[in-house]
Amino acid sequence: MFGLTTPCINYAKSYLEEKGYEVLVFHATGVGGKTMEHLIENGFFEGVLDMTTTEWADESVGGVLNAGPNRLEAASKCGVPQVVSLGALDMVNFGPRDSVPHAFEGRHFYQHNPTVTLMRTTVEENYKLGEIIARKLNLAKGHTTLMIPLKGFSGLDIEGQAFYGPEEDQALISSLKRNIDTNGVEIIEKPLHINDQAFAIAAAERLLHLIENKKGENSNAIKRNNTKRV
Repeated sequence: MFGLTTPCINYAKSYLEEKGYEVLVFHATGVGGKTMEHLIENGFFEGVLDMTTTEWADESVGGVLNAGPNRLEAASKCGVPQVVSLGALDMVNFGPRDSVPHAFEGRHFYQHNPTVTLMRTTVEENYKLGEIIARKLNLAKGHTTLMIPLKGFSGLDIEGQAFYGPEEDQALISSLKRNIDTNGVEIIEKPLHINDQAFAIAAAERLLHLIENKKGENSNAIKRNNTKRV
């Protein structure tokens, strides 16, 4: 969860709770991502709805809310069903405006509040982010879907808002599609914004489908192991 993807998370959370699941929400602030990865590794979750992957923008570009180089690995390595999206990858996070490194002078900024400064990711940065995220997702051996919202990645990345950038978004999408191994990762594109209710529910539905498929495979494996051989 992140402030600019909150509607998406709230819609998905309500849907999953209606289906009988307990939902634990993590905030994409660096610490939140690290904690989530740790708990996934320790078997706490049946599935992961990783809608807000903005921590990778900070890790790659140099923002303050990075979650380390292992973010997006745990579910893939542990075989936990996951639906991943591109929430808030249109931005890099910094503190007050005067704390932004001089190397970024001249970039496109948005002053969210006196203590939070956001910087729009560029075409070049998004190509690199696509390569990184694809590499992480390619660790998965199935049970993984990438959901792409074609109309924008955050509350600022929508027509009329400060970070609306179809060219930058398309760079990320193209890089992901070029680098992801579709033998292990399913890609679903939706002509929706990430905060559209229909997108959030579609992602939640897909996660439930992946969870049920995993349960079915485990059940079949148990049956095979219990078969008597002569």
